[in-house]
Amino acid sequence: MNESIAKTLLEQYVAGWKAAEIETVLSTLREDCIITECYGPIYRGRDKVQLWMEKWFGEGNRVLQWDIHSIVLGQDSAAFEWGFKCLWHGNESFFEGATIVRFRDARIQSLREYATTAQLYEWNGMWRE
Repeated sequence: MNESIAKTLLEQYVAGWKAAEIETVLSTLREDCIITECYGPIYRGRDKVQLWMEKWFGEGNRVLQWDIHSIVLGQDSAAFEWGFKCLWHGNESFFEGATIVRFRDARIQSLREYATTAQLYEWNGMWRE
């Protein structure tokens, strides 16, 4: 996979979510894609992703921020670190995480997200409770 195409697909995927443009997100995905969110849901196939996005945005949810901090590209895979802020059911939340991506036929085959479970901090020799 060409690194430029891979980077563009990731940036378009994120930009589509930020702009609530479902077709932009779908255009980056293979028909048989698999997306695994960091808190458990798995969406199999572009049709399921479309239904998820329609419901998510239809309930008034919005992506307020999704900043990519770094991207590491491989031959048919990538990983990227990010900060994500959204309005979900009227509540604003922010967390950081990373996504592992696999590509096939110049589209995203799978994405699997991982998220931090607590606010990050510099360790000073003591554990936070």
